[in-house]
Amino acid sequence: MVDVARLCAYARGPELSFINAAAGAVGVVGRAMLDRNKSKLMVDFNDLLVPETVRIKVPVAGKKQLFQKLAELASDAYGLDEAEIFDRLMERERLGSTGFGGGIAIPHAKLDGLDQVRGLVLRLEEPIAFDAVDDAPVDIVFSLLSPVDSGAEHLKTLARVSRYLRSGHNIACMRGAGSDEALMALLAGDEARDAA
Repeated sequence: MVDVARLCAYARGPELSFINAAAGAVGVVGRAMLDRNKSKLMVDFNDLLVPETVRIKVPVAGKKQLFQKLAELASDAYGLDEAEIFDRLMERERLGSTGFGGGIAIPHAKLDGLDQVRGLVLRLEEPIAFDAVDDAPVDIVFSLLSPVDSGAEHLKTLARVSRYLRSGHNIACMRGAGSDEALMALLAGDEARDAA
């Protein structure tokens, strides 16, 4: 079996080497490009995720079951009320689909009892209908739960997650992760260390 985390780490190596060489060749502008591109290549969602909230091969039949699973995992990991999480996710989804396109969804909600933004990532066993913007079924879910008063922080985190999920390379690595641990390592920025 191919170790996707190792392949994803390897793929970043040559890209980063090329960027480093280019940055050295063009001076200050190159270093600015290097910094910008390094941030695109590296990821670290340790501030959002814990291993208990990152799962692959999750069997759900639809949105309602998905939100129930997200609520269950978040309740267990973060000590929040499961029913409230489910209700807030459903309430937000009624405003409009959080289906991002390309088989990806970012369901999110604001909750009492949180001191910072928290996340959950699920790779579904089978894609589900999600009313996404492109009508594609969803198999990658990156859910965010934010404190009620986290306006700017909530929006910045949504933007950060959506930037990461726009990368075909990142999505391929997420879809290829062979275990919960491999997916967590990928999202925590540990794939290079774990692949060694």
